[in-house]
Amino acid sequence: MPLSDGEEAAMSRMTIDCRTIPSESGCTMTLTGEPADLMAAAAAHAVAAHGHEDGPELREALEGAMVPATALDLGTGAFVQLIDFRSDRMAEFTAAEDEWLAEIGEARTAVWSVIATDHDDPGRHCELVAFPDHESAMRNSKHPATQRIAERMAAIAGEPAFRDLDVERVRVY
Repeated sequence: MPLSDGEEAAMSRMTIDCRTIPSESGCTMTLTGEPADLMAAAAAHAVAAHGHEDGPELREALEGAMVPATALDLGTGAFVQLIDFRSDRMAEFTAAEDEWLAEIGEARTAVWSVIATDHDDPGRHCELVAFPDHESAMRNSKHPATQRIAERMAAIAGEPAFRDLDVERVRVY
């Protein structure tokens, strides 16, 4: 069966993580994108941040460091909030979240979220929201846009239960 354009694009995204390449700088930069765009950005970063010379040898090494991007990229030391709530108004909940994304813009520190519905209790939902670390999660929570969306979501879904989780291990299967 042929893939849709969105599936093809998602499958072709690649990542280069400086943490996986031996260096003295201890750089933690991770870049993700379509292969050609990623190569250009990674080469520019390697020149600017690491003092490499752009050329065939560098680009060959960068190509070897490219790995398929995972949708839920998360590392040890990251922070995840689990939000447990009940609602039969999920379309409103999703619309409110979309408005929050537009309002918070570049100040957003959340890197991804997943909303799941309890298979055996369809009115119960959990949202996992990932952040690079606890500090960035707290900055996100204190932002006025987040304060406003929290009030709106409480009106839609009642008072949620929050679990604040420090990531200790990540496995990708």
